[in-house]
Amino acid sequence: MHATYPLLRKTDFPAIRRKTLDTLQVNLGYKCNQTCQHCHVNAGPTRKEMMDEETVDLVLQVLKSRHLSTLDLTGGAPEMNPHFRHLVRKARELGVRVVDRCNLTILFEPGYEDLARFLADQQVDITASLPCYSQENVDRQRGNGVFDKSIAALQALNALGYGRQDSGLTLSLVYNPQGPSLPPNQHTLEADYQRELAANFGIEFNQLYVLANMPIQRFGSMLVSKGQFASYMTLLKENFSASNLDTVMCRTLVSVDWQGNLYDCDFNQMLGMPMRLKETVQPHLRDLVDREVQGLPITIADHCYGCTAGQGSSCGGALAA
Repeated sequence: MHATYPLLRKTDFPAIRRKTLDTLQVNLGYKCNQTCQHCHVNAGPTRKEMMDEETVDLVLQVLKSRHLSTLDLTGGAPEMNPHFRHLVRKARELGVRVVDRCNLTILFEPGYEDLARFLADQQVDITASLPCYSQENVDRQRGNGVFDKSIAALQALNALGYGRQDSGLTLSLVYNPQGPSLPPNQHTLEADYQRELAANFGIEFNQLYVLANMPIQRFGSMLVSKGQFASYMTLLKENFSASNLDTVMCRTLVSVDWQGNLYDCDFNQMLGMPMRLKETVQPHLRDLVDREVQGLPITIADHCYGCTAGQGSSCGGALAA
């Protein structure tokens, strides 16, 4: 796989600093039941990296000591970590909102048959990947049969109350472009998803997030292989919007890798670009227990243009209205 960091390191992206921390985004490991073309984590079934119990308990300590509002769980498939349910239960007991970034097909893997019920019982917000409402496009990006399983999973989640009005169970969907292009208008595409999924499958959901593909890891390597890396970076830079700088996710979020190391965002984590925490070279969760991060500079490189191009892109979807 082609390394993209050397192509991104030199940058003219504007300097930005942190605001008040409110979200801990934790990567519980790179193991996944899928292998997706757009995956910036390079996750898959053969990956062995998994957060251990000691580090999971440290996550809980940081949530409590810093009075954080949100725990955002990602992977790989975060549910495949053996400590996933312990972490969810304890975080919810602290009153923390928990978001599970679910690929949907995990609900049908052996041993995960009761996962959807567990998530509903714990009132976990589900953010689910569904890169299109078309079977052809989804299977092309994520593998044959993924679309049918995803639809069945969404129907099962609807049956539990997810996505239903006034249920208190939030179901968000995530769209990624098929290739090196900017995502379409989030509001317009959300209406298309709602219409098509309701008409064809009876599926309801709360909101759609559109995310730009990042020129790193598996997707970045594919761009290099096809000779499209430079043109994609030009597209991102030509569509840079300074108005997105104030609301990029790295201002209020800290990303944690499976070993407990800290980064300004999930993308920096994948590029090995540590968070700047004063004199600490590679800051760790234990450094965050009693250390203030507000005002610290954010580590940047050229991939940051992916979050600020056009309507902007974050873990919560588009930044611009």
